[in-house]
Amino acid sequence: MTTTAQPHADSSTNDLLARGWAALPPAYRIPDAAPTLDQARAYCRRLAETHYENFHVATWFLPKALRPHFYSIYAYCRISDDLGDEVPDRSAALALLDLWSRELDACYEGRARHPVFVALAETIRACAIPKEPFADLLVAFRQDQTVTRYASMDDVLGYCHYSANPVGRLVLYACGEVSEENFKLSDATCSALQLANFWQDVRVDYGKGRIYIPQDDMRRFGAGEETIAQGIATPEFRALMRHEAGFARGLFEQGLPLIGRVNRDLAIDLDLFSRGGLEILRAIERRDYDVLSARPAISKRTKLGLALRALGGKALPFLRLGARSSGKTA
Repeated sequence: MTTTAQPHADSSTNDLLARGWAALPPAYRIPDAAPTLDQARAYCRRLAETHYENFHVATWFLPKALRPHFYSIYAYCRISDDLGDEVPDRSAALALLDLWSRELDACYEGRARHPVFVALAETIRACAIPKEPFADLLVAFRQDQTVTRYASMDDVLGYCHYSANPVGRLVLYACGEVSEENFKLSDATCSALQLANFWQDVRVDYGKGRIYIPQDDMRRFGAGEETIAQGIATPEFRALMRHEAGFARGLFEQGLPLIGRVNRDLAIDLDLFSRGGLEILRAIERRDYDVLSARPAISKRTKLGLALRALGGKALPFLRLGARSSGKTA
């Protein structure tokens, strides 16, 4: 049996929660009784391995002892994202995100109930992870319910501060690679990945009522919302996307030295995800920056090649992305 209503919430809140849960897989709901740690870890592993192929591939390169921590972190991020993005009713989504935030508080207070938080509690203890990066993600998912346009790139990067950068910091905590310089470099990489995904998914996001391209850039290049609505990549729109892709590429370059600062196992993952993000930008470039008529995609063959090149960087560190700029081969 699973919980759909909260005993201390008013009826309107419980109605919102019920509508929200109804839009999501039944397994996401909060159980009446907390599972064991083994059950919770199995839940997180299933979620990770069935929802995100790239994450599953990335965990191959990690020491076996770290994998449960990555599964629990991924499961938290996955469900948090779905609470905000897969619930059509924005009021219901916000109610679920508030409930999830209270469950995060309960996790840090030793009262975890949901399988994700039961597993995450052990990760938090073992890796000494503070609450802030987990809570920051919820800020971004709430923001998606109320903010649909961004005036400037600074505003978009402000969103990335909450939506993407905490994930990189959580990875660094899990791998014991915590330092302010590592955080700074990780933030650049994670923001770059977020931007690459935004530019890849302009039409998808527009279908959800959101535009992440800075409004001031759209005005500067003369590409308005009607261009996105019509799905026709005008010369002005292509010039706009060339500019945005170049900005994202610059952020990737800023973050690359992190690959040479961390242990070899983590370096493979960082190399893999950086290569993947840069390949998205190349896919956009190959389409002459037309992201409207079709979504730029990376083939499975290309993904395999990226993984093999990243793996090669473990045996031959000079092959890693950013090796020359870091001066360190860990």
